[in-house]
Amino acid sequence: MEWIQYLFIPLIMSGILVFILLTGFAYLSYIERKLVARFTLRYGPNRAGPFGLLQPAADAIKMAFKEELLPRHVDKHVYLLAPMLAVSSALLTWAVLPVAARGFEIFGFTIPPYLADVNVAILYVAAVAGVGGYGVVLAGWASNNKYSLLGGLRTSAQIISYELPMGVILVILLMIVGSMSITRIVQHQVENGWLLFFLPTGPFAFIIFYICALAEANRAPFDLPETENELVSGYLTEYGGIRFALFFMAEYIHMITLSALIAVLFLGGWHGPFAEQAPLLGIIYFVIKIAAMLFLMVWIRASIPRLRYDKLMQFCWKFLLPVALGLLVLTAIRLVLLPDWSWLIFS
Repeated sequence: MEWIQYLFIPLIMSGILVFILLTGFAYLSYIERKLVARFTLRYGPNRAGPFGLLQPAADAIKMAFKEELLPRHVDKHVYLLAPMLAVSSALLTWAVLPVAARGFEIFGFTIPPYLADVNVAILYVAAVAGVGGYGVVLAGWASNNKYSLLGGLRTSAQIISYELPMGVILVILLMIVGSMSITRIVQHQVENGWLLFFLPTGPFAFIIFYICALAEANRAPFDLPETENELVSGYLTEYGGIRFALFFMAEYIHMITLSALIAVLFLGGWHGPFAEQAPLLGIIYFVIKIAAMLFLMVWIRASIPRLRYDKLMQFCWKFLLPVALGLLVLTAIRLVLLPDWSWLIFS
């Protein structure tokens, strides 16, 4: 029976997780369109099904049956590989994210709250996140199109730049917790309070990490790699049909994944009232926190115009990175001078 526990249970969990994320991607696009429509005093999708609820299914069918064109001038193998890389990185991050306080017992088998609990989970997440950037960069290069190439180059510069302040914020969290295990980071917040409320640096670290997450996901106002008023559609210019849909899917699954990562690192993940006694309640808390972060992403998209590219880079190198380094120094001083900081935490 052990081989079922260690082989089939992870495979089944992976399949369920992929199904949930793909369904979440489909209806996140619907929810975003409805929310942006309300922000801008429009109706949004309302034709396919009641309240437009079948719009994601209609879009999926349309994309699946669109004619597939493979331009002659592209590097075929890399051109086809790029969308797969973009999607895979968004999915692989979930392997180390705990979704509940403890596992479940079903038919005598233990269902753990995560696929893997590794002691270098933060490094794993950083490595996997970089793969998604490769997908976009390779798409721009393999398309052999000047607009696509410029979009890919913008992506590489943007991701490399904004990964630096994001990495500094991760170092701050590691200094506070003393572990790179995400499970341990969540447990630390259960025992001492959410890291969002670690004073004086927690709230500012959260804001910087959230801004960097928007840039990593190419979300407005940081969607410069695909800006239509300058680059037609950027790295997506030569993609259509199901291949375009894969990049579209990757962006929305990245939104969900980054929201989950923010919830785990700053908002206690599954932590909430009675979550340790009822693991299913912890999953509900986790989903609510993810939904709140996603709503904030949509709100920002509807409210803030796209930045000019040079301003985007200046904002990172001249503001975010120095502030993040300052927070790092301030956190180190705080931990040395006031090691007993439980009284400064909102439990």
